[in-house]
Amino acid sequence: MRLLMVEDEERLAQSLSQGLRAEGYAVDVVGDGLTGLERARGGEYSAVVLDLMLPGLNGFRVCQELRREENSVPILMLTAKSGEYDEAEALDCGADDFLSKPFSYLVLTARLRALLRREATARPLVLTLADLRIDPAARRCTVGGVELVLTAKEFGVLQCLARRPGQAVPKTDILDAVWDSAFRGDVNIVEVYVAALRRKLAAAGAHCSIETLRGIGYRLAAGDE
Repeated sequence: MRLLMVEDEERLAQSLSQGLRAEGYAVDVVGDGLTGLERARGGEYSAVVLDLMLPGLNGFRVCQELRREENSVPILMLTAKSGEYDEAEALDCGADDFLSKPFSYLVLTARLRALLRREATARPLVLTLADLRIDPAARRCTVGGVELVLTAKEFGVLQCLARRPGQAVPKTDILDAVWDSAFRGDVNIVEVYVAALRRKLAAAGAHCSIETLRGIGYRLAAGDE
């Protein structure tokens, strides 16, 4: 899952993003409201962590603009302020949840998981192809009802392919979905994870496979390779 963090406190943003990346999320970080609004408009994010006090455009305005444009991405708003009026305004302008600084990292991640679960309930996201079943909200994958143990990146790559079954998915699309904007490595890193997924799918006897489309990318298709 890919998150957008809009936070101008550099040390806090770095600490939170590192923790979330270690848990398997891809995290894009920006430090001002205008850039955050543009990124939220143009990116497919599972959720936005949005600070209230931002240069350029505050969190209330960012949230209001997204909701005015009917962008329903879940928003967790952060603020150094406290008090019921700020919380009420955050919720009234369209935020899904509110967290006052200082806060526990454990509480932040729990709030994010709750937002993602609610979003998954509102918009079912279980992906299936042949005997493969992927539940993004639970971060669980099964083949014929038997759990397939995957690393966070393997899960992300397979989920990206499963969202477009039978279609060509370029490597760059997979990088954008699974890695974040901080990644500066070789695009061919995707090949490593595809190779690992092929081995695991084959070992599980899956009735689907990942095909290579030379010069394009990959395709997840039903039927044996």
